[in-house]
Amino acid sequence: MGKFSYTVQDSRGETSSGTLDAADENTAISSLQSKGFFILSLQAERAAASAGAAAMFRGGGGVSGRDLAFFAEQLATLLNGGVPLVRTLSLLGEHSENRALKAAVGQVTKDVASGSALYKALERHPQVFNSLWISLVQAGEMGGQLPKALKQVGAYIEAQEELKGKVITAMAYPAVLAMISAGVVAFFILKIVPTFAEIFKSFNLKLPPLTLFVIMCSNLLVNHLVTLVVATLSGVFLLKGYLQTEAGQMAKAEFLFSIPFFGTFVKNVLVERLLTTLSTLIESGVSILNAISVLEGVFADNLLFQRALKVVKADVAAGKSISAAFKKSGVFPGLVTEMMWMGEESGKLPEILATLSNFFRGQIDQFIRRFTSMIDPIMVVFIGWSP
Repeated sequence: MGKFSYTVQDSRGETSSGTLDAADENTAISSLQSKGFFILSLQAERAAASAGAAAMFRGGGGVSGRDLAFFAEQLATLLNGGVPLVRTLSLLGEHSENRALKAAVGQVTKDVASGSALYKALERHPQVFNSLWISLVQAGEMGGQLPKALKQVGAYIEAQEELKGKVITAMAYPAVLAMISAGVVAFFILKIVPTFAEIFKSFNLKLPPLTLFVIMCSNLLVNHLVTLVVATLSGVFLLKGYLQTEAGQMAKAEFLFSIPFFGTFVKNVLVERLLTTLSTLIESGVSILNAISVLEGVFADNLLFQRALKVVKADVAAGKSISAAFKKSGVFPGLVTEMMWMGEESGKLPEILATLSNFFRGQIDQFIRRFTSMIDPIMVVFIGWSP
């Protein structure tokens, strides 16, 4: 017998967590589902002790978003072509180049062949298929539109991967330039400045304040380099430990939003992801409470958004409108809550959310274009100013 930690949602949309004893993961899933619970997460306790074995099983790597998008699109295409589900899963599993995905799909194929619903089979592999997958596939199976739901999964993942690629590309260039500049400045301060300092000292010259400051920094780095490295590493470890606490996570989220110039960009990225996810889920027939539960998982790395979504879910479960619940949280932009209200009033909430998502994606693209065009002169000025 093993002990499993779980987070589930009942028919009223209320979320609860706890532990249970079961022979294996499949038994734990069956036990929870027999009580009418929608499983949000399930994990064997002491998972950290078995992390090494799990990594070995996955071949040392996970499943990329591109792999999952391709899998969803191919699965939808084959099902639309009339290929039976079990045969489709078997074909895709056999030809998958990703070892973790291949292993997961192989087990899913066996479960479906044994009579399990696809979404239930996917639930047994949370390390590969997240709650968004489960919710959309469940809605597609129950509504008889599984290929359409899979197409939506693929389109959603592809859109998010494209956005992620744009952000990484925009940040990679200045990051490389900054690293090169830092290396050049470090070499100058550690190797060149001490030589000139000795020359200036021998001539007994009165030096400008900026030159004296550079020489002081050089002496500090040369004479106390080990101490500074140890102090820096200690500070990094302390900061990392603090950021793992709830207070640290909240401080991190608030700090990211408060950064001049970049704060709005970071928030726009998160809001776009929220709108795209919510639109996709509602359009697929997922209930609003289940959709918000999925969003809580999507924003597990941003405690500010996650807490706001918990409040939103509680308000919606109590009968408050979606727009009113989002507005009350005070976290989301006024444009979003006002447009949500219009969507509710017109009965076209998914379409309004999709329109909003496109708007914020446009804002993100505009920022990236401006930032890319500005970074060259900024770096030239910085490098030129550097001593």
